[in-house]
Amino acid sequence: QVQLVESGGGLVQAGGSLRLSCAASGGAFNLYRVGWFRQAPGKEREFVAAITSSGGITYKSDTVKGRFTISRDNAKNAVNLQMNSMKPEDTAVYFCAAHDPYSTREYDYWGRGTQVTVAT
Repeated sequence: QVQLVESGGGLVQAGGSLRLSCAASGGAFNLYRVGWFRQAPGKEREFVAAITSSGGITYKSDTVKGRFTISRDNAKNAVNLQMNSMKPEDTAVYFCAAHDPYSTREYDYWGRGTQVTVAT
């Protein structure tokens, strides 16, 4: 069973930066596609970014392109989300998720999330 734990959330001023990390244990992490999602109060969960198992291809939502960067270190079983030029609308709980290549689901494992708050 894969376990994912997010860290790095907190309070930041608008225009500032945060770096989130997703640490994995219990599975073949280097085989999994990993995504970051976020959910703001009263809103549905939305996709932020994803990275393939090798790290060769990344995907980002239009709302974070040019500001957020996703990367991974398979030797450390970790995926990072560098968030720059942050805006108050980036405030949300951020979750990482992993897709097992042998599964038909889009994502199979989820972390519990880390709170990110961007102050004006």
